[in-house]
Amino acid sequence: MRLSHVALTLVAALALSACGSYERDITMRLLEQGGEGPDEFGILPSKPLEAPTDYAALPAPTPGQANRTDRNPRAEGIAALGGNAARADAAGVPASDGALVRHASRNGTNPNVRAELAAEDEKFRSRKSRFTKIRIFKQDTYAKAYKRQTLEPYGEWFKYRRSGARTPAAPPYGE
Repeated sequence: MRLSHVALTLVAALALSACGSYERDITMRLLEQGGEGPDEFGILPSKPLEAPTDYAALPAPTPGQANRTDRNPRAEGIAALGGNAARADAAGVPASDGALVRHASRNGTNPNVRAELAAEDEKFRSRKSRFTKIRIFKQDTYAKAYKRQTLEPYGEWFKYRRSGARTPAAPPYGE
């Protein structure tokens, strides 16, 4: 066989193997941990168990819901900073934020925005992760894929300052 036939056969074999159906990893994040160590964020310490004063007055079980000994990090953080922890679980928009919400939604809102963004982002990640199976070394490609959509905070800050807009103070550049 001549060398050109061998090269053509190799190119054809590679082209056919690329047509195979496999599910591509479109997460673009390299989150693998080396070794078999524990996941220290997988276990949340719970509050100590309490004995009820009246066993006949226990609430009905709520499968899938939080129980009384589960911690609520958000509410605990709010309380630690001097806020009202009960507001962390409040549903809806507090009355104090009503004007802000009305102003932000003055041009209308899209109730399906999360689903639409998720679908668009999945298409974007699928397009950006086309050749992820070919990589020899595993690497995190998330920042590279989203680079054109990322704002450089100091660049935006300087742009607004130069235009004369009032801007808040910022820490020195590079910190």
